[in-house]
Amino acid sequence: MPPKKATKSTKNSQNSRAAFHFSDLLSKPAYKLFAGFFLLFSALFIAGSLVSYFIYWKSDMSAFDQTFWQLISNRDFTVRNLWGKLGAALAHSMVYRSAGVAAFAWVYVLFQMGSRLALNLGFRGFSTVLIRFLFIIIWLPTFLGLVLPDSLALLAGANGYFLAGWLVSSAGPAGAYTVLFFALLTYLAASFEWTPEKVASWLAALRSAFKSKKQKKSTPAGEALESFDYTNETWQFKNHSTPTNSDNTSDSQLIPERESPNTDEKEDDSFTVEIKQDEQPPSDVGKNRPIDEIEVKEESPLDDDTANRLIKKYGEYDPTLELSSYKSPTLELLVDYGSRQITVERAELESNKDKIVETLQQYSIEISKIKATVGPTVTLYEIVPAPGIRISKIKNLEDDIALSLAAMGIRIIAPIPGKGTIGIEVPNAHPQIVPMRTLLVSEKFQNTEMELPLVLGKTISNETFVADLTKMPHLLMAGATGQGKSVGINTIITSILYKKHPSQVKFVLVDPKKVELNLYNKIERHYLARLPNSEESIITDTKKVVYTLNSLTIEMDNRYELLKAANVRNLKEYNTKFIQRRLNPEEGHRYLPYIVLVIDEFADLIMTAGKEIETPIARLAQLARAIGIHLIIATQRPSVNVITGVIKANFPARIAFRVSSKIDSRTILDTGGAEQLIGRGDMLLSTGNDLIRLQCAFIDTPEVENIVDFIGSQRGYPSAYLLPEYVGDDEEPGILDVDLSKRDSKFDDAARLVVATQQGSASLIQRKLGLGFARAGRLIDQLEAAGIIGPFEGSKARQVLVKDEAELEHILKNLKEKFAK
Repeated sequence: MPPKKATKSTKNSQNSRAAFHFSDLLSKPAYKLFAGFFLLFSALFIAGSLVSYFIYWKSDMSAFDQTFWQLISNRDFTVRNLWGKLGAALAHSMVYRSAGVAAFAWVYVLFQMGSRLALNLGFRGFSTVLIRFLFIIIWLPTFLGLVLPDSLALLAGANGYFLAGWLVSSAGPAGAYTVLFFALLTYLAASFEWTPEKVASWLAALRSAFKSKKQKKSTPAGEALESFDYTNETWQFKNHSTPTNSDNTSDSQLIPERESPNTDEKEDDSFTVEIKQDEQPPSDVGKNRPIDEIEVKEESPLDDDTANRLIKKYGEYDPTLELSSYKSPTLELLVDYGSRQITVERAELESNKDKIVETLQQYSIEISKIKATVGPTVTLYEIVPAPGIRISKIKNLEDDIALSLAAMGIRIIAPIPGKGTIGIEVPNAHPQIVPMRTLLVSEKFQNTEMELPLVLGKTISNETFVADLTKMPHLLMAGATGQGKSVGINTIITSILYKKHPSQVKFVLVDPKKVELNLYNKIERHYLARLPNSEESIITDTKKVVYTLNSLTIEMDNRYELLKAANVRNLKEYNTKFIQRRLNPEEGHRYLPYIVLVIDEFADLIMTAGKEIETPIARLAQLARAIGIHLIIATQRPSVNVITGVIKANFPARIAFRVSSKIDSRTILDTGGAEQLIGRGDMLLSTGNDLIRLQCAFIDTPEVENIVDFIGSQRGYPSAYLLPEYVGDDEEPGILDVDLSKRDSKFDDAARLVVATQQGSASLIQRKLGLGFARAGRLIDQLEAAGIIGPFEGSKARQVLVKDEAELEHILKNLKEKFAK
């Protein structure tokens, strides 16, 4: 029997497999490394050829009258190019016959490709490199061909002169220059994201600098004048003092800016201070001069006139400006499962309806109306009983209805809140998954104005359900193993990542299982928070969990101090006031992001640490809502010794996935129902009085990896968001690690400040000296090592061991003599 002829589909499948194997070569590390080194060598070869060509092109010009093969085959002919005849011929083709000096762009693009392959950096963002290469290789030769004389034709190349000539003949000389100018301006604006606001800010800064310089020239010798910069990005002291005697000058002077030398005019009290980290003062100025007076100002917000003047000049504060180029994840990173319309056979609906009616009639229960609402996994049958029928009688038939339908997870809601009906939830024969992508594209999520929107899934009526974490304000998740808790956590985190900028929210991730949340390590410098001395942002060690929770309580106390000073009641009001430039950064005020604490397996922590975990959790749950710290706790063991009364009292919002018994359901929700769920993301959400059944959104691990890779490949902050330092009672603060020979330049100022105020806290140093938290923490460690303040005492300020300035000056003098070179 002759062999069958291959069909078209068979051939296509074979071709696709062959194509896959060819493209799969670069996925192997060895091939990728070889390709990377080959491209790097090519970039080096072209760079050497081009440099040599521009040096020796006159002496080698006679070689270019021959064809390439004649040049290569003639052994008697020599050139001076670094890479010989091959390099000379290649450079001549790239420079003289093509792009001129712009040929060096080939070195740039080959080096980028080679380094990315060799170092396995990936090609995300490579489109920017290609656009830059194409612009240089086209625009630069055209510009040079337009402006250079014929004697310098080598720099423009043949392509440059051709394009310049064509442009002049088409638009005239003026038109050619105009086209090139606008092309350059468009490219720069797109590449560096120039916006009208940025341009206005730069112009305002230039005017301010020019004005300051002019005022400085008109200021008499010996009078100090300081300019202040109130921009979005940084706060920095700019000291323009001109001392006449170095002995009478302190390390930094802070004098209000004067708008005019006319003393009759009202002095302008508008200012903003820029804090520059780790700035070293001049070694000679004020080195041995003690501070004669320390002024402790009362914290007060800026007045309305000052705030309005600053907004008019600079606009409102934009917390996203530091990462203005950040782009939110795109929906293409998520799997498109195609059309996911809920379809349930009409015959299935009719059959279930008949069985429900028949079962009720067997117990002499008549109904006057029945209605079906189809959801992704469950169909809700609403029935209206005949007059005189007791609801409790229908409720007791839950098991009988489940038996007649031969279905798992029958749940009766008697009555449905807000309706005069009784609900019977029946699982569909073919339940549908709810892809995360379909929820994120929904109008309800896209247009939400919630502070921290969580898209949890779809309701029985097939509507997207979005909740605000700030209104919950904390969330407790529980359910048996494998019922959807980890997917639910990924859904919650993904919702926030798609909606909020890195400056607006930070995550504290606790993962005792060490594998569930490890994916989010790549977004450490964008969205994660950690302890200052911690190497990893995903917390897996129980001891570090205790430290982190206590650190969050310190952060909570510090934030309440800021809210008190700002005279506001919650984080939203505080940030609004700061954005409107009504809070002075010199007093320690700053934009405060939301902090979301996620604990994946709470039961393991309770078993190993007990009260050490429960106490700070309870404090945070009770008090942290107003200052923007919200908790999400998940556990697979919903027992009363894990979900205690203290925990339940402060977690009104709870999610229950399928559990094994009604007791577990009551532990989580204070009512039954969770034991009748069908699993695989089927869940009940309790928000106090309401109990809502949802099908949790589904997001797979590769989708999460795509999202964190997309975010991690972008420019982030220098480090993760640092929480306040916490030292346990059983651990020394690390005094032996402090080298007093390398004291901070603000050490003396900080020492005099804590002695004058008799308060040894990092937040005080941070506010009064205008320093960042990390630097203030290092100063606290140095002050403790010097014996000026006492050891760490939890959230309390440290005890000041030095009681007067005379004793302090003696200590400072001894330190200088001891570590003098």
